[in-house]
Amino acid sequence: MAPAVRKLALTVHVTSSAGWLGAVVCFLALAVTGLSGQDAPRGRGLYPAMEVITWAAIVPLAFATLLSGVVSSLGTPWGLFRHYWVLAKLALTVFAIGVLVMQLGVIGAVADAAAMTGPSGADLRELRISLVLHSGGGLLVLLSAMVLAVYKPRGTTRYGRRAHSERPTGRRPRLIQR
Repeated sequence: MAPAVRKLALTVHVTSSAGWLGAVVCFLALAVTGLSGQDAPRGRGLYPAMEVITWAAIVPLAFATLLSGVVSSLGTPWGLFRHYWVLAKLALTVFAIGVLVMQLGVIGAVADAAAMTGPSGADLRELRISLVLHSGGGLLVLLSAMVLAVYKPRGTTRYGRRAHSERPTGRRPRLIQR
């Protein structure tokens, strides 16, 4: 991949990842406010706003992060299957998107109920608690992926070791100490 294209892919990935993280923080703040508040008119507005944030920001940014991460990793020496930290980031991203997709129905149900009657009732309270817990967990997962991207812990996969040993370098290969 040409350096300019690689930098563009990395820029898209970092931007979408940071945007996803920020959107989840906003969602969590609204979910906590809605759960702790007793103000019905505010609740009527919070949950529909959370649904808008989900569909307008969280979902597109999540898929943009996944796609740009795969494209970016394939165009860099890190590769997609060469290092454990890249595989861990991929697994965390896929897991977070899976949970997000499963929660879309809950988000819509709470938003619809809040818009009509306000956020009250025992069954709705459980769903509202679920929104706080899942968005808080999602935030931790996204922060974990970010930490992996910054620290890049050592450890290559079997494929990564084989690809590295087969790569022609024009110099003597270093011995890997175990």
